[in-house]
Amino acid sequence: MKIKKKQIDDLNLELTVNVAVEDYAPSEKKKFNEIKRKAEFKGFRKGMVPMSLIQKIYGDQVLADVVNDVVSDAITEYITKNKLRVIGEPLGSDKQKEVEWKSGNEFSFVFDLGLSPEVKVEVVKEDTVPYYTITATAESKAAMRNNLLMQYGSLQEVENPTEESYVYVDLTQGETKIENAYISVRDLTDAYKTALLGLKSGSAFKLNVNEAFESETDRATLLRIKKEELAQINPEYDATVVNVKAFVPAEAVPETFDKIYGEGKVKTEEEFEAQIAKDLASNYTQEADYRANKDIRNYFVEKAALSLPEEFLRRWLYAVNKKNMTVEQIAEEFPAFLEDYKWQLVRSSFVDKYDIKVTKEDIEEAAKAFAAYQYAMYGMGNVPEEILADAAQRIMSDERQVARLEEQVEDNKVFAALKPEITLKKKKISLEKFRELK
Repeated sequence: MKIKKKQIDDLNLELTVNVAVEDYAPSEKKKFNEIKRKAEFKGFRKGMVPMSLIQKIYGDQVLADVVNDVVSDAITEYITKNKLRVIGEPLGSDKQKEVEWKSGNEFSFVFDLGLSPEVKVEVVKEDTVPYYTITATAESKAAMRNNLLMQYGSLQEVENPTEESYVYVDLTQGETKIENAYISVRDLTDAYKTALLGLKSGSAFKLNVNEAFESETDRATLLRIKKEELAQINPEYDATVVNVKAFVPAEAVPETFDKIYGEGKVKTEEEFEAQIAKDLASNYTQEADYRANKDIRNYFVEKAALSLPEEFLRRWLYAVNKKNMTVEQIAEEFPAFLEDYKWQLVRSSFVDKYDIKVTKEDIEEAAKAFAAYQYAMYGMGNVPEEILADAAQRIMSDERQVARLEEQVEDNKVFAALKPEITLKKKKISLEKFRELK
């Protein structure tokens, strides 16, 4: 086996692998013998099929398999021996000539390899990244208070509907009756929205579902049928208002505080206001930390000034994703991929520099934190530890989730290592201006 290297530039090289008969013949013979021992053909006892017939039927596939195997092993050994920092996998070159798959032939294969640059980036105190301190205002505290009380509120009957109300109606059309169907006022067309806002319990009106709702999904939901059935129905119904309901915020009382924070942790409205201020500050700190991490990442990617074999990367991305992505999609997403890949290289250098390790316990904690975040999104802020632990185990049963969490933990450990080494320049900023940052 002979391998010839041609260095195209610092980040691209070409390997030509020349395969002689003696490189693959032993493997080819061994493979044929294995097939012969197991082969069962009509008219022949097991293991007694003539080798000539085995070769005639399986020859091309066996030859291709064994040659590909010896070529793959040779390239892997060459990469390891020469300590090449390869990106992705070797790709067949456009220079590759058509192969005549015939036993006894010599073969020549040409591969393109993309190389990763060496990452050399110093970390010094002069490296300066902004750290934003978000100012909590009376308006933001009031908004959080209202959101919390609304979150723990309930659907109650109201006298005067608004765009946030739900109108419950009985619908009739000949023999057809639909009782207590609900209409979200915000989903109605403007004409019907105005009409329904003036109705009260017992009011009767004509409802044309096609004119009242732009969305077929909303029509089907109201009538409790499938969307495919809408074309066959008469859209005109007689409607009678049963009642009008809306979400009413919970009262700021100890029972509500117990639901939000846990029993006995907040007892008075003054303590509720103080807890809101504390939670708001914590939320802002999390947002500021996330932003600082993003700015640190961007700063060191720019400082590293890495060059990558972009054309090779485009080809490789398409090769591994062509079943799911088009060339156009690859082109659209390539800039984001390139920046992310550069950060992976820079981060890897910091992992080595600071001897960072990610343990199973780290990933379990990250999984629990993610589970707690998911529960919080549904208004469940005080989930018992055993439930979080169970949810974390379910998350960790998914290999893709584990890989995502491992990367997240590694990111956070790198940022934690970098922050004491650089200068974080504090800047006060309003929430509105903070959200406008790119």
